[in-house]
Amino acid sequence: MKKLLILLVLTLAVSGLKAQTSKAEVDYIQSIFGMEKKALIAEVVKPDEAKQTAFWTIYDEYEGKRKELGQKRFELLESYGDDISNLTDEKAASLLKEMATLIKQNDKLLASYVKKVSKSVGPVVALQFHQVEMYVLSELRVSLASGLPFPEVKR
Repeated sequence: MKKLLILLVLTLAVSGLKAQTSKAEVDYIQSIFGMEKKALIAEVVKPDEAKQTAFWTIYDEYEGKRKELGQKRFELLESYGDDISNLTDEKAASLLKEMATLIKQNDKLLASYVKKVSKSVGPVVALQFHQVEMYVLSELRVSLASGLPFPEVKR
């Protein structure tokens, strides 16, 4: 499971840099990633039988919003890939600002859904959910960072 997750993450990073990725391709990659991620969540997050429906309803809502941010991440990676060889200070500053904004939005989204899970299903399940999400998010961030070329400083 972990190797497949990492492979999907690397596919996301590489496809974003090598060529313009169509919305259909992004949706396809996200659907595969989402299925694998959901299987991982199901292995770790164990709500009581009576609260399973509540958890999965909240999780599916979260995933829909997370995928929207994932689409923005693809667009940012494409922009980075397009501009890497002709990167100006202005474009670099813009990319940095967009990256920081996406990280904050993703973290804020996760925090809000951890609260929803805690309130609806319980703090233990919320902690399980948070831990798995942080793991996946960390793997994604490391894979993306390690797969990106470093921009050259123009002198």
